[in-house]
Amino acid sequence: MPAIPLKPEYGPTLGWLLAPRWHAASKLAQTIVIVAGVGLLALVIGAGLTLENAHYSQGGPVPFSFSYRDLYRTVPAQGEYVQVRRPINGRLKDSFAVGPLRLPPYTGGLSGELPLYASFYIAGLSHRYKGFVLRGEGKTKVNTVPAYDIAYTARIEGRTVYGRDVLLLPERSGVRTGVHIVMLSAPKADAQVDSPLLVGTTGVLERPLETFTFG
Repeated sequence: MPAIPLKPEYGPTLGWLLAPRWHAASKLAQTIVIVAGVGLLALVIGAGLTLENAHYSQGGPVPFSFSYRDLYRTVPAQGEYVQVRRPINGRLKDSFAVGPLRLPPYTGGLSGELPLYASFYIAGLSHRYKGFVLRGEGKTKVNTVPAYDIAYTARIEGRTVYGRDVLLLPERSGVRTGVHIVMLSAPKADAQVDSPLLVGTTGVLERPLETFTFG
């Protein structure tokens, strides 16, 4: 393909200036430059992908979606739909997982049923995790949808971590199926998170929680 003519006032180009040195360089030097250029391009592309938000969408009886950044998909544990996490030196630093939730038949409103169900849920956590200590519980909201919070510390993967589980169901009368969100964060994973009650309020776990929606 012929080169586009260049006006004299715009030349010489950098390519013209470097061409003699390039042709005079050895094959080894040329190969090193090409490999380095390809590596730099891959690094730039990788950095761009890291800055973009990833998105997860789940269909089925209880469809939901959320976005996340600086977390990576991993094999979900038994009873989970999805899990994204951020490891450090092979150990858990932050984790966000979503699993199914089904309430038993109940009468009255959901706001009265969730605290009752939470007592059984907490008992299950105490059997699941070593060193489990309940740090707080109570009503909360996720994107204006009423939910129930359970905050705790526990020994997971060989060390004590902060845990915050959220029981969440779509807003409709008599609803029984929803999800439970499990957020785990190692102490000092985020300087602003110094309590299980603050997990998901800042840092990498804030985005998936604040963008979580049904449908």
